[in-house]
Amino acid sequence: MNIIFWKDKKNKLIMPDLFSTEAENLAKKIAEEGTKTCNKRSQIRKFYDEVLNFSARAGNDPVEFEKILPYLKMLNAKTAYAKGRGLISDSFKDFISNCLKQVNDRDDFEVFLSLFEAFMGYYRFYRPSE
Repeated sequence: MNIIFWKDKKNKLIMPDLFSTEAENLAKKIAEEGTKTCNKRSQIRKFYDEVLNFSARAGNDPVEFEKILPYLKMLNAKTAYAKGRGLISDSFKDFISNCLKQVNDRDDFEVFLSLFEAFMGYYRFYRPSE
């Protein structure tokens, strides 16, 4: 799974299907990999809530964003831990990892946040109950 945020970053053009087709395909795949204990909505939601928390902490301040970026990238370690415990699938771990590789500034982070939001909406559709 290769997620690409930008069609043209210089002009801030996001890939047109990122929040629709790409987010839906990703949610469907991860939901299909889910079991009673793996990829539970509540587990996936914990990661989304953490990303929302980073967004609130950084606000629109570029200096604050620089301060939180290392902690945001630490989500890679947290997904590795969750994967090691069998709580998430490789695909969800890869989704987070692939996205975090592309997050280098506030604009990248906003795209990641919006993609994760779209993913969560589709995930709720494809995995309606625990």
